[in-house]
Amino acid sequence: MQSQIATAPALDLSNCADEPIRTPGAVQPYGVVLVVDPETLTVSESAVADARIVEAFGEPLGAALDSVLGGHLSGWSESITALEVGTSSYLGMVTLGSHGQHHALAHRTDADLLIVELEQSVPGESGSLEALYPVIRRFMSEIEQASSVGKLCELGAQYVRQLTHFDRTLVYRFDEEWNGSVIAEDRNDVLPSYMDLRFPESDIPAQARELYRRNRVRLIPDNNYRSIPLVRAPPYRAAPPTDLSPCVLRSVSPMHLEYMRNMGTGASMSISLLHDSHLWGLISCHNEATKHVPYHVRTACELIGQILSLQIAEKERVGNVEERATRRAAQMHLLGRMSGEQDFILALKRDQTSFLAMTGASGAAIVQNDECILMGECPTDEEVRALIPWLTERRGNDDVFSTDRLPAEWPAAEAYAERASGVLAITISQLHDSYLIWFRPEVIRTVRWGGEPRKVISGEKISPRLSFEAWKETVRLRSLPWTDVDRDAAMDLRVAIVDIVLRKAEEMALLNEKLTRSNKELEAFSYSVSHDLRAPFRHIVGYSELLASAANDRLDDTERRFLDTIVDSAKSAGRLVDDLLSFSQLGRSTMGTMTINMGTLVEDVRQRLEMEALGRNIRWTIATLPSVKADPAMLRLVWQNLISNALKFTRDSPEPAIEVGHERGDEESIFFVRDNGCGFDMRYVDKLFGVFQRLHHVEEYEGTGIGLAHVRRIVSRHGGRTWAESVLGQGATIYFSIPDSVRGHS
Repeated sequence: MQSQIATAPALDLSNCADEPIRTPGAVQPYGVVLVVDPETLTVSESAVADARIVEAFGEPLGAALDSVLGGHLSGWSESITALEVGTSSYLGMVTLGSHGQHHALAHRTDADLLIVELEQSVPGESGSLEALYPVIRRFMSEIEQASSVGKLCELGAQYVRQLTHFDRTLVYRFDEEWNGSVIAEDRNDVLPSYMDLRFPESDIPAQARELYRRNRVRLIPDNNYRSIPLVRAPPYRAAPPTDLSPCVLRSVSPMHLEYMRNMGTGASMSISLLHDSHLWGLISCHNEATKHVPYHVRTACELIGQILSLQIAEKERVGNVEERATRRAAQMHLLGRMSGEQDFILALKRDQTSFLAMTGASGAAIVQNDECILMGECPTDEEVRALIPWLTERRGNDDVFSTDRLPAEWPAAEAYAERASGVLAITISQLHDSYLIWFRPEVIRTVRWGGEPRKVISGEKISPRLSFEAWKETVRLRSLPWTDVDRDAAMDLRVAIVDIVLRKAEEMALLNEKLTRSNKELEAFSYSVSHDLRAPFRHIVGYSELLASAANDRLDDTERRFLDTIVDSAKSAGRLVDDLLSFSQLGRSTMGTMTINMGTLVEDVRQRLEMEALGRNIRWTIATLPSVKADPAMLRLVWQNLISNALKFTRDSPEPAIEVGHERGDEESIFFVRDNGCGFDMRYVDKLFGVFQRLHHVEEYEGTGIGLAHVRRIVSRHGGRTWAESVLGQGATIYFSIPDSVRGHS
């Protein structure tokens, strides 16, 4: 039900989160507190609840520790002064005459402060912790059989109530935002159930939580007690307020006392549950009437709290290990696929089940360069791409980012909240916005708060909630929260991907180094062989022609045909050697760039090749070509090869046509030579620019198979590209590009 909250009384608690709860300057009225100067061992401050004790033993303020209270503390002086900073010690029982027995404790908060407190014993209390051991032993026996954290907490609530006899004992667990949930409860019918209720972070502010962490047990026997002020001796009045954090009798916040009254509890006790020194939760005990829990019972409850804390930590640790093992199995499955693929993205795409299981997600996206791959239930391609710039800005320098409330942080995500209210993302590149992203859908749930989770402000005053009846709130636009296991699994995958990418990069670098070395060796070998073979082939041609001329009258037709074949073959081999020598020299020669008028160069090459077009009616179409910066000798060879090929492959065309054209690309000029000749099969286009790769029989069209390899190498050295298009029997188009800024490539 919706709670109705009344206006607060005149208690000024506008800064309750900043209250001096460690230094209240007062104590609860259940004994004696003495603040002792460790150098002089004199009492610098005191608070005595029962004035009759002062009447019986005298004013302790300013007196020596050994003499106060009739000298009852003198036997413990050595133990008190030997205390180390930050420690406490139970001294034992002391009887102050007719004023009864008191539990004596000593604390040392810092090097300059000792505190001795005497807490009144409770009539009929057990004489020692040993009397309570049977209950503790049964608890330890049962807790070993508990199968879950919930069952552990149920046992803790039951046994603490059995020892203390409170009306209601509950276990209260904190979440990541320090809201608390009641996960176990044991009670009678006096107080209402708080089971499954949720309490806001503001109920226990940060400084109060820190006090719970440092001091495991706190008792408030009566919410209407009248505090006893600490009185200081004159020499110490200028000193800072005394830190009473470890004291059992420390007075508590007036705000908390009013909170208790609003809850309908006359007495309360809390036992802290710690996990790796962090506050995990509380065992919280409530009683309708006032109730003073004896010291030894509180000690037994503290022991139960410590045992329970250890068992909870162990159960969560085991669950964590099992969950991590499950995620690890999914990761290993992915890594097995990735190691067998050249592209790790392809491996992730093929095993979507393992990829989603890595983080317990329902959808995912892989964004790399211009590619966006979607998996499962997730936003659209357009929505994911729109998310990337925000994600890059939001994550800052972190490699991982997660949120379970994306629409609250980025309102545009509300449009697809049912698919992606939660996002977990890792970056896989330091240079580009490349991400692996996991999504979780909106989980609409009803939270039952223990009263409306807000304090009421009246003027400048704040009142704690007046109603603790169940107050329901519907939570929307949020997913299940991402855990450390989820984030660690994502980071482990990122590390694995980076390792794979680096390893492949190293392998490619090593391979490139070997290829570069082999190419240089091959070029040197090719140059040497080509150079050495030129002379023998020329000699063969020359001597064969001399032989034909000298013995012409004595040779018959068959012998002349043999000599002609020798000359033609030697000339063909000579041209091949010349082409090889030219090709090998391309890798050794230095480029000299200058501005070239491509139109003039093409026309000059065309005229020089007129002999090949002699007697043929070729329709030439030559566009207006721009100037470029390039090596003129190399570009002449490119045009010579391309135009020569066009002339050769249109030889059998009834109406041969050759077009030289130009297109403008991004930061480059694109040129082409198009013909309507025999063309080639596009299935073999990858072979076209290779050395000695011919797509036609040598009997059909002469050539060495090196011309287009020349073209590709020259264009590549200029930083450009080469490619071709063709339809078999209808012609071909050969393209090449020259960048606007030519720097020269090896």
